[in-house]
Amino acid sequence: MRWEKLEAQSTNGGLVGPTSSGPGKRWGHSCNSIRGGRFLYVFGGYGKDNCRTNQIHIFDTATRMWSEPAVYGEQPVPRDSHSCTTVEDNLFIFGGTDGANPLKDLHIFYTSSNRWSSPRIRGEGPMAREGHTAVLVGKRIFIYGGCSKSSNSSHEEYFNDLYILNTETFVWKHAETSGAPPSKRDSHTCSVWRNKLIVLGGLDLDGFYQSDVHILDTDSLTWEKLNTSGQLLPPRAGHTAVVLGKNLFVFGGFWDEQNVFDDIHMLDVETGCWTKVTATGEGPSARFSMAGDSLDPRNRGVLVFIGGCSKNLEALDDMYYLNTGILTEPDRDERRIEKLSLRKKLKQKCQEQHTASPVYGRAETDYQLGRQNSSGRIMFQARVASSSPCSCTIETVIDGKRLSGVIFPTKTGGDDHARSTVMQGANTSVDNIRKYFFKYNFEAFLETFATSGAILINFSFRGIISFAPIGLPRFWCGFESPISSSEITRDLNHGRTFHANEKVSLGL
Repeated sequence: MRWEKLEAQSTNGGLVGPTSSGPGKRWGHSCNSIRGGRFLYVFGGYGKDNCRTNQIHIFDTATRMWSEPAVYGEQPVPRDSHSCTTVEDNLFIFGGTDGANPLKDLHIFYTSSNRWSSPRIRGEGPMAREGHTAVLVGKRIFIYGGCSKSSNSSHEEYFNDLYILNTETFVWKHAETSGAPPSKRDSHTCSVWRNKLIVLGGLDLDGFYQSDVHILDTDSLTWEKLNTSGQLLPPRAGHTAVVLGKNLFVFGGFWDEQNVFDDIHMLDVETGCWTKVTATGEGPSARFSMAGDSLDPRNRGVLVFIGGCSKNLEALDDMYYLNTGILTEPDRDERRIEKLSLRKKLKQKCQEQHTASPVYGRAETDYQLGRQNSSGRIMFQARVASSSPCSCTIETVIDGKRLSGVIFPTKTGGDDHARSTVMQGANTSVDNIRKYFFKYNFEAFLETFATSGAILINFSFRGIISFAPIGLPRFWCGFESPISSSEITRDLNHGRTFHANEKVSLGL
């Protein structure tokens, strides 16, 4: 195995400021790999200017360049010691601390549109906490452990409870488990292997550092302690653990203020055997509270570690790859998901070929980082499919979803110029409508609808309706007709059910 220190570059393409050199010095942040390991998203943490942050930084592993995107929506408050879970290509951020109090809010960052959202969640969720862990199994996020500390109180409460969030229905559930659970703790790690959670190490409520390994079967919700052997891992907290196939890699952490680790250990989760890894190259210095993840394990077997806190309590900003040389095969469930994904892609390709216009072609809306106009807004394209004297139909793809929609003037008294342009364009040619509307961007449409009420853009899903599709911002649901937002809101408030193949629109 071999360490590699990264010397990343910066780019100002589509950035908030004139330049960016990455997230800088920080600890207590998160690092998530998406899109097959192409991009790393770093969020939050403490260190820069001796304060917490809520900024997003993106590292392109192909070009080795950092960028800081312009983001939309209401951002979370600055925090550290939170959890960040990758769900498809979206980031679910829960809890942490703002420096004064622990947090229990949930935020979603949609990476395809750089938009923040705070979903409405039902059920009783976890108490406010930091130093917890959150991992995804299927469509469920499992949140375990952590502690609650307030600056105005000396009391610390530690947890060993388990909560489950359904990422499709957005319902919390307190899990009732069997077997002997791990002791109450924080600053531990929790990783996923197949359908099991692997909880390792941490600091318990009595101030003891742990190195025990506990496994939860997420189907039966049964805990079991793993008997380990080999070159045993010394007790620690604040470490980072990354799964690669059946191997769990553990790096860094601390055992009281005198012992901060720079070692790396590997656990075979099938046999319970520990191995201390010796790697070549320049590796990271001793640290804790760093962030790490794996790049696409089936292609490269590369782990990444970034930032952290040194023994002298100084934030760090360096970044390292660990080239393990381990290439893994997907298990049976992963193969099934991959096959389903290929079927879905084939079906989408057939639909695109069927609906593509010989004149304008299909909508090319695949989001690219930094693809923004001079106002910092994300651009998109759409295709006009047909027109009538009072409306036109468009087709596009947003956040990977193929959508069709209708543009038409709404109630009397709206923006006369916009209304007349729609009418004249529809009466003259489809091309005129296309030229007028789609030289602008998606955000402009949102603002036009919100301010003047003159133009309503409805995007209609084909096939089974997804009532709350991931990747789309706030929306209203209604028929493809000039319907007011109050009528749409009324339908939503009454809990109306929309059936498959029914023409239902999303007015964004």
